[in-house]
Amino acid sequence: MNNQENDPLSSESEASDWSKEIFERAQERVENPEEKSDPPVSQESEGTQNGENEKISPEETQLGTTNVAVEEDFDFELPGPFRSNLRKIFEWVAVIGTAFIVAFIIKVFLFQAYYIPSPSMEPTLGIGDRVIVNKLSYNLHDVNRGDLIVFENPSTSNGAVSDLIKRVIALPGETLQVLDGKVYIDGNLVIEPYLEASDDTFDFLAPESCIGEKAVLNKCIVPDGHVFVMGDNRDNSRDSRIFGPIDIETIVGRAFVRVWPIGDFQRL
Repeated sequence: MNNQENDPLSSESEASDWSKEIFERAQERVENPEEKSDPPVSQESEGTQNGENEKISPEETQLGTTNVAVEEDFDFELPGPFRSNLRKIFEWVAVIGTAFIVAFIIKVFLFQAYYIPSPSMEPTLGIGDRVIVNKLSYNLHDVNRGDLIVFENPSTSNGAVSDLIKRVIALPGETLQVLDGKVYIDGNLVIEPYLEASDDTFDFLAPESCIGEKAVLNKCIVPDGHVFVMGDNRDNSRDSRIFGPIDIETIVGRAFVRVWPIGDFQRL
């Protein structure tokens, strides 16, 4: 009788313990949701029968983490601020250096600007005017009458300018004469529209470099390889009437355009 009475109590106690255990496990899962539940007994027995371990080794875990880090930190080879600024500096140095080289080549071999320091070429060119000289002109063609040329100053006196600009009047082998203030080449009057109407060519004695009789008044035979030059301001110009015909080899180039003042831009 006692056994029968105690049996329901033991069953109720077991049920209470079982419910408490279920409640504790549920509470643990709620508090630790990341923890995985134990695999079923059937899977454990199956794994045991096959002799396989489902555990992941630490090396594999570390390898996976490293791969993720490499993917996240992938280098796209974009230049940093220092490298970018350094590259810009090199580019500017290259551009400026190239510009200087090109300017040097142009000045030495092609074109050069010249400043007019005196009134000897008035009214064509005034003091302060700037002209561009083509240094290749006479490599392509001969010197022509009427050309404005820049040439090395034949004077060796101290303080003299290194280059002069004058107009070509007589060519090699021609005879130049001045009669009544007018210029004649081989007996023919030269029309000079670039002179002032009242500007006459003053008398001169033939320089030593002229061919023929020396110290002849107002006459010069130009030797080969030379040209006779004069300024457009005939009363105020030091030219071939004083230092004689100039050697063509001393010609720097032909002035072909006036670029300053800007308002007086003109082809010469």
